Amino acid sequence: MTDTTTTDISAPTSSDPIKVDIWSDVQCPWCYIGKRKFEAGAALFDGAVEVEYHSFELSPDTPVDFVGNTVDYLSQHKGMPADQVKQMLANVTEIAASVGLDYDWDSVHQTNTVISHELLHYAKAHGRQLDMMERLLKAYFIDGRHVGRVEDLADLAAEIGLDRADVVRSLTAHEHLAAVKADVAQAGAYGIQGVPFFVIDGRYGISGAQDPTAFAQALDQARADRSKDASTNTSTGAASA
Repeated sequence: MTDTTTTDISAPTSSDPIKVDIWSDVQCPWCYIGKRKFEAGAALFDGAVEVEYHSFELSPDTPVDFVGNTVDYLSQHKGMPADQVKQMLANVTEIAASVGLDYDWDSVHQTNTVISHELLHYAKAHGRQLDMMERLLKAYFIDGRHVGRVEDLADLAAEIGLDRADVVRSLTAHEHLAAVKADVAQAGAYGIQGVPFFVIDGRYGISGAQDPTAFAQALDQARADRSKDASTNTSTGAASA
């Protein structure tokens, strides 16, 4: 999450708008902060941006109903003293507040997030993925809602206008589990080890909740590279003719 290096990932595309693929986890505090910073960066960019979220499981071995609070969980998971965890959470809370997010760690339900990722794929299939991601992050970090159980997730989905009964059907059948696993596998292929991770226009990777200007500059660079590629292709075509 702390790697600020921008790396070339794949060949450029020629489509518009600029595509941004984001690997994220619902229980990742930096992902919500990174979402806000990316949105601010995209607002600085004077072009169209298309966003798609992809699944990443930070702690796939977490039980659905973890017994204990966030301090207990992180103390066990990271092997850190409770006082150190509390200080870390206080620091994250301060940074979250700087982008308008009021984290409430005392209300967080630590859980397994795989089924929430299935819901995000369901929402994508129904054209509501961005709304669903925002609702899930707010539910987890601010509202004290549970994001690891079918019925709770169906309630959240209904709040943004999705068909609650169909969401229950889909999640119960694990209709989108294969898509979740494919996202996780793609993250591995890219070498992504932490989230949030942003892939800009299929060619640049940005790791972590960077400053908005970093995202704006990456979007500008992607557009400039597209123009350069188009010019090169046009010149090559003319020379061939």
